Amino acid sequence: MQLNHKKAPINIKAALTIATSALLGTLPVIANAADDSTTAAKAQQESSWDFESAFLYYSESDRVSAAEAVINAQKTFENEEVLNLKLTIDSLTGASATGAAAQPNVQTFTRPSGKGSYQTQANETPLDDTFKDTRVQLNAQWTQPLAEDYTGSAGVHISKEYDYLSLGVNGNLAYDFNNKNSTFSVGLSYFQDRFEPEGGIPLAFASMPLAYDNEYDEYDEYDDEDGEDQTVNSAGKAAFNATRRTDSDDKTTADIMLSFTQVINRRMITQFNYSYSKVDGYLNDPFKMLSLVNSKGIAQDYLYENRPDSRVKQSVFAQTKYHFEQNVIDISYRYMWDDWAIDSHTIDSRLRIPLSRNSYIEPHFRLYQQSAAEFYQPFLAQSNSIPKFASADYRIGEMTAYTLGLKYGMKLSDGNDLSFRLEYYRQDPKNSGHQAPGALAEVDLYESVDAIIAQVSYSF
Repeated sequence: MQLNHKKAPINIKAALTIATSALLGTLPVIANAADDSTTAAKAQQESSWDFESAFLYYSESDRVSAAEAVINAQKTFENEEVLNLKLTIDSLTGASATGAAAQPNVQTFTRPSGKGSYQTQANETPLDDTFKDTRVQLNAQWTQPLAEDYTGSAGVHISKEYDYLSLGVNGNLAYDFNNKNSTFSVGLSYFQDRFEPEGGIPLAFASMPLAYDNEYDEYDEYDDEDGEDQTVNSAGKAAFNATRRTDSDDKTTADIMLSFTQVINRRMITQFNYSYSKVDGYLNDPFKMLSLVNSKGIAQDYLYENRPDSRVKQSVFAQTKYHFEQNVIDISYRYMWDDWAIDSHTIDSRLRIPLSRNSYIEPHFRLYQQSAAEFYQPFLAQSNSIPKFASADYRIGEMTAYTLGLKYGMKLSDGNDLSFRLEYYRQDPKNSGHQAPGALAEVDLYESVDAIIAQVSYSF
């Protein structure tokens, strides 16, 4: 592909309007389509449907696995009006880190529902192996010209999981100038999410209670997940309920994005974004906890985490695509910072190399570096007072991660596109300055995570 001035303005005008909404979290980024002359040609067809489908499999070593199916449908009407529909279905299973610290002895934990317990062996990171969920998500986006050089876009979002519901709306306005070689756009989105975790919302820093079947003699009957009659001790259930503050809670997210895109010449295009996001409400993970340890590093209790009830995130993003005689390079950089004291740097690069007229390979490298939240703590010391906020969730701790992969794509005899992607992902949590006492110095508090990502995509 070359950025031909005669054809590029129309494609950029339609695609980047949708892309801005995509970066707000409502649609997949369409900018990648600019690499493919076939996709650009399809965008010119009126009253036609274009479909993109993909199946992705993600698997962490001894942890979470995810399978995701996506289908994206786009219909182009007269006057450059575009309807985009996207359906995503995914399933997650496996084991998830609880936040508790590894110990030199076997540890016993109560399951989130309170109806049983599980054990973690000595010197191993505590993982809850009952983690599972299914998500169905639908996005719909309408884009159309509003006046000469102005394009508007509006969309809705709905996502439903077993214990989570997310509803959202978004809008975007784009203005083309400089002979349609420059585009400025502003996008807004708003999400309302409701969380109803199994077992309810725990009290901040409440001690993990014993499972229902421990210590007590008074029992009630209930049906388990397989419909089998079981017994629950009512006193144990009451003790569990005493650690819960409610059955559900909400959060809201408001985003704004400013974007500028410039066609430099027939070979090069650049994009710059600034985004601001404000999140309010329940931001804890109800399944995460912290180990309360003594001076020897031995856990004496397990306390549920507590995070602030608001978060402001900002980011700047820059992306450049350049078409050499044959190859196309795509490089981007993103810097994010927030009022939790987390900042991150992301460098992402792809190089598309034609193998023949109908096939290509695309090496991919991504590097990510993140600092820790100011309230991140891998454990709590019994000798210190309980802080206002604390979380041992490694996802908000200091880390470095990288992705290395390869994509192979081809055009089939019927003109449709087929591609395969295989990537390796590694995440390395870091110690952000916490001194581990006694036994904690002998275990791995910052265990690395390895994952494999495989994807098959088909466009028709």
